[in-house]
Amino acid sequence: MEKPKVRLFVDQPLGAGQAVALGPEAANYLFNVMRLGKGAGVALFNGRDGEWRAEVAEAGKRQGIAVCQDRTAPQVMPPDLWLIFAPVKKERTAFIVEKAVELGVARLMPVATRHMNSERWRVDKQTAHAVEAAEQCGATFVPEVADLQPLDRVLAAWPGERALYWADETLAQGAATPSGFVTGPAAILIGPEGGFSEDEKARLRALPFVRPLALGPRILRAETAALAAVVLWQDAVGDWRG
Repeated sequence: MEKPKVRLFVDQPLGAGQAVALGPEAANYLFNVMRLGKGAGVALFNGRDGEWRAEVAEAGKRQGIAVCQDRTAPQVMPPDLWLIFAPVKKERTAFIVEKAVELGVARLMPVATRHMNSERWRVDKQTAHAVEAAEQCGATFVPEVADLQPLDRVLAAWPGERALYWADETLAQGAATPSGFVTGPAAILIGPEGGFSEDEKARLRALPFVRPLALGPRILRAETAALAAVVLWQDAVGDWRG
């Protein structure tokens, strides 16, 4: 049987014979936007139970029901990697969220820094971006999206067993340093477009769990640095290595 082309994230249990209620937003997308009707197939995932082929049993203007038939993909969890970054301009922040989902991270953590140029961060909106990215790229997991917190607060409460790789722009004249990655829980820290302040850099250098990371010989924009760092980590110790 052909795999459904329409994928939808639902925050409900999935399993053989499980009926899934489709609320107004999902019903509008499936039945008005995608023009599906009763008997149509749709792929459902919830971040826990893998992907399931479901059949639309009821299709209304504001609600519906889909019944799970069989599992079409197993649950695939990303490696234990957090991406920590200062929000940038609207479209660029959405780009970071979208591509981080595609590349495979477990948590997205925005931080407020001295030189950040955007304090706009809505958890609901960025979660919606993450869900949409997972729906489009075939992922079965949606990263946790955290609230915006000051960088100092995040560092003060840091779990010591998790390595923190800081993309230090002052190291941009050297080669990338993927050899510095070690296995285990990890996080990548990307600064704002204006860079970290001198006192922020001094604090980061003084912390024993922080590992400076060079991203090559060129200065990268914040969103490019975020993706480059995740790619380097994934290639060195992440689940890309099989």
